[in-house]
Amino acid sequence: MLISKLAMAFPLAIFLFMTVFVSPALARNIPPPPSIKSWCAQTPYPQPCEYFLSQSPKYGYNYPIKGKSDFFKMSLNLALERAVHAQENTNNLGSKCRDEREKAAWEDCLELYESTIVKINKTVDPYTKCDAVDAQTWLSTALTNLETCKQGFIELGVADHLVPLMSNNVSCLISNTLSLNKVGYNEPSYKEGFPTWVTPGDRKLLQSSSPTPNAVVAQDGSGNFKTVAAAVAAAATRSGNGRYVIHVKAGTYKENVEIGTKLKNIMLVGDGIGKTIIMGSNSVGGGTTTFKSATVAVVGDGFIARAITFRNTAGPQNHQAVALRSGSDLSVFYQCSFEGYQDTLYVHSQRQFYSECDVYGTVDYIFGNAAVVFQNCNLYSRNPPNKINTITAQGRTDPNQNTGISIHNSRVTAASDLKPVQGSVKTYLGRPWQQYSRTVFMKTFLDGLIDPAGWLPWSGNFALDTLYYGEYANTGPGSSTANRVSWKGYHVITSATEASKFTVGNFIAGNSWLPATNVPFTSGL
Repeated sequence: MLISKLAMAFPLAIFLFMTVFVSPALARNIPPPPSIKSWCAQTPYPQPCEYFLSQSPKYGYNYPIKGKSDFFKMSLNLALERAVHAQENTNNLGSKCRDEREKAAWEDCLELYESTIVKINKTVDPYTKCDAVDAQTWLSTALTNLETCKQGFIELGVADHLVPLMSNNVSCLISNTLSLNKVGYNEPSYKEGFPTWVTPGDRKLLQSSSPTPNAVVAQDGSGNFKTVAAAVAAAATRSGNGRYVIHVKAGTYKENVEIGTKLKNIMLVGDGIGKTIIMGSNSVGGGTTTFKSATVAVVGDGFIARAITFRNTAGPQNHQAVALRSGSDLSVFYQCSFEGYQDTLYVHSQRQFYSECDVYGTVDYIFGNAAVVFQNCNLYSRNPPNKINTITAQGRTDPNQNTGISIHNSRVTAASDLKPVQGSVKTYLGRPWQQYSRTVFMKTFLDGLIDPAGWLPWSGNFALDTLYYGEYANTGPGSSTANRVSWKGYHVITSATEASKFTVGNFIAGNSWLPATNVPFTSGL
């Protein structure tokens, strides 16, 4: 989240994001094929669709479009082709970085473009199981990655007047595919109270008091490794992608840990909240991007964490400072704690589930663009330096992204440092970081710290008509909706049918994957 923006211009960012479209008529003195023109007219961004399909040697004039599915496949492959091209261009920009901050933002973009290509590839790979919901999830993530790339440059020094000029052909083409694949909510199947995407083996691991580990981390030398990062590096050498359990014994581990795209099905098991602590101090104030400030960053799919505290100690004065970032699809966090101030928990992308967890923070302390459900969690607002707390800042940039933050059967209260001064601090449920921000609080206890207005604008009227903020059957002194904001996008939900869209079962298709983790969850309302 951005508190302030530096006034200096940033030429490298223009290289990456500013696009000038050249019409095919000017480029080749001929119009685009009528079939391409009519199909592209059905997308949100017809101009780049027409131009790149007409110019592409793979498509052009002779490629048959027999129906919407053909056009969707063509659009996916075009987005992939242009993403690869953009990645190549980005790789070549390293030599143009003028200082460490430019280099930091550029390095984020290298990683994010690589992830974008992986996600689009999964939707076109005939050997990857991919239904419409999977495709929408992975394409939503691909678009989020590019937005995160751009955000890094903004955080580290782009003038405000340049931001509206930042665009990306790939972003437009991905938005087109999201529009073509547009999917609604489908009630998935459940098994033993869990989404069926959680395998029986993972359920046993999560419920077992002492799962058998593949590796043990202990500072006193009694395990296989003394650091978490060393155990993760060793996991990368294993054969296959089966579940790999790392037991992190009690202790405070001062390190930054990254679990990359290729490291799938990793599980970190600690000895309990406040006993096993992974701690770092990177921050935007200290010169890193928000993306790279995470103490622990997880991208490999199927990640599980249990009984661990993730902490960022940069403090409120250093602004954005992430304790944990997850871009892991079908990731689960059970009985964990996330501790920081601004931007504590970065629910970056993909499908995520948090059960019986604690989250501490001040400004935008749960933020990102995942499809994420928090259930039976405690959200603790701390004492902020500027006397304003915002619990969520959801980052949906496209109306067809199947993303949002759902907080269900949880508790929102003041942390110990806020309680004595609670009357002098305004705490809000969220504010719209991006145009289509979507957040719902359901059947959650809201204590008296919540301001009667409930929600805070980001800047003027930005996103107030296009966001979706909802409250359903909440309780507690802060739950009254009588004096809530009157924005077009705000909803007091009275229909159980409407509220059920944001449950574990519907919102993250939890019935298909959560049961295997053995993490307790409630599928419906």
